[in-house]
Amino acid sequence: GPGQADMYAGLQELGVANGEDLKETLTNCTEPLKAIEQFQTENGVLLPSLQYALPFLDLHGTPRLEFHQSVFDELREKLLERVSAIALEGKVEERYKKLEDLLEKSFSLVKMPSIQPVVMCVMKHLPKVPEKKLKLVMADKDLYKACAVEVKRQIWQDNQALFGDEVSPLLKQYILEKENVLFSNDISFLQNFFSPSPKTRRQGEVVQKLTQMIGKNVKLYDMVLQFLRTLFLRTRNVHYCTLRAELLMSLHDLEISEICTVDPCHKFTWCLDACIREKFVDNKRARELQGFLDGVKKGQEQVLGDLSMILCDPFAINTLALSTIRHLQDLVGQDTLPRESPDLLLLLRMLSLGQGAWDMIDSQVFKEPKMEAELITRFLPLLMSFVVDDHTFTVDQKLPSEEKGPIPYPSTIPEAFTKFLQENRIACEIGLYYILHITKQRNKNAFLRLLPALVETFSDLAFSDIFLHLLTGNLTLLSDEFALEEFCTSLFDGFFLTACSRKENVHRHVLRLLLHLHHKVAPAKLESLQKALEPTKQSGEAVKELYNQLSEKLELRKPSPAEVTETPSMELPLPTVPTPASR
Repeated sequence: GPGQADMYAGLQELGVANGEDLKETLTNCTEPLKAIEQFQTENGVLLPSLQYALPFLDLHGTPRLEFHQSVFDELREKLLERVSAIALEGKVEERYKKLEDLLEKSFSLVKMPSIQPVVMCVMKHLPKVPEKKLKLVMADKDLYKACAVEVKRQIWQDNQALFGDEVSPLLKQYILEKENVLFSNDISFLQNFFSPSPKTRRQGEVVQKLTQMIGKNVKLYDMVLQFLRTLFLRTRNVHYCTLRAELLMSLHDLEISEICTVDPCHKFTWCLDACIREKFVDNKRARELQGFLDGVKKGQEQVLGDLSMILCDPFAINTLALSTIRHLQDLVGQDTLPRESPDLLLLLRMLSLGQGAWDMIDSQVFKEPKMEAELITRFLPLLMSFVVDDHTFTVDQKLPSEEKGPIPYPSTIPEAFTKFLQENRIACEIGLYYILHITKQRNKNAFLRLLPALVETFSDLAFSDIFLHLLTGNLTLLSDEFALEEFCTSLFDGFFLTACSRKENVHRHVLRLLLHLHHKVAPAKLESLQKALEPTKQSGEAVKELYNQLSEKLELRKPSPAEVTETPSMELPLPTVPTPASR
């Protein structure tokens, strides 16, 4: 069959007889048995001692093929070991010359399954496989597949499209994995999207595979970064920024200096990575990061595009925002204004750079975004006043109340706060993190006070997946409040349901929350929510699936009709037992 021909492909070119030759010999001879013996002698293993051993094996019924196969396997192992040894010994040019000669001789047999591993091994050890051979490998799907990654890298570095085809499914998988975490049915304030440490995240399958594909090849690394930039521009999906940082740090973990030393973001990313690990930017690291930003020289501004992408990674934003909230609380205690705190100003500068990443890469105008003075002089003091309101309220609660009665919690929001959340991206990001902070503190009053400001925010940030993922997690701390009509009305009708119909992701997050907390919600409220959250024809599979899960859970909670009707026929009053007098 055609498989047979393949098995011996290329032998003739080397002057080795194959099945066709034997057929020809037998067709044109007078004494076939003699001819076979002659063919065996000419093409057998040339060892004098074998002359007597082979007939002995014949007596034991061991087929010649089996014998030759085992000899062959043994030789192939030896050859593979020898190739790997040659690749390490002698002068560099000599050893590669030996390997190139070997490749020249053996390449015609590359289609023979039995010889293929040897040819592949030779290529794997050649830092530069001849162009012609690479083209032949590339043109043959099976050969390309069988190639070692060392050879594929040589093919990829001059074939961006082919490399793109290999990388693309990995990038899709990466984004999908991130979204699965954000929409996961496990809701908890202890474990969330930001819980895994940077080191743990870098062990992920996609990062590891990409690291392996790149090896020490700067050209391939640059190509991957180019793919990530392009995709980030096309989709605005910030998870590509996370992957940009993870990939660099994965190469850093492996100490691949060939790449780390040429990526101008390396030291900045390394320092920021340590902050992300601690979920806080301490003073020493703040100085270091500032040094990198201040050190961008004239003519090198393009590095800002890369730095901004590193800072746009949600894990970086999360760290900067949490640090900002902590700083604001400290300032309240120290009676200091935001504009007097260099550390705080640096955090804002980095937040601005990160939040401006898309615009910078899109416009190719590489300069740091200007910080709005109002953010520092008006918005942050406003947040500090909320912190003060909470302190005052807490202290008031503890004081013995005079005739004046209890002091109510401030319920109105300054209009400026709402306006900042709508118009200023950085203010909005910090405002949202402040709301996550008070929710985590189980501060229901502050939460209900600020919640109305979230209905309209800058580019709908309050309805973004990361915020809703964190908010739903923190709301589990307020689970007892869900029994109260007023709380539910504010949260669901006042916030979530305002966006459910126009934003599929919000619909999903509300259903996730209810799947988790339905048993805490007042029954009447639950019923109206179930109606309001019913999927429409336009709803995606995920929403329908979640809604069905919720309906099933609620079905199980309903008492069965039998239980409801069976009331005992005669209610006898229980005899009252006198309490024993206390001695």
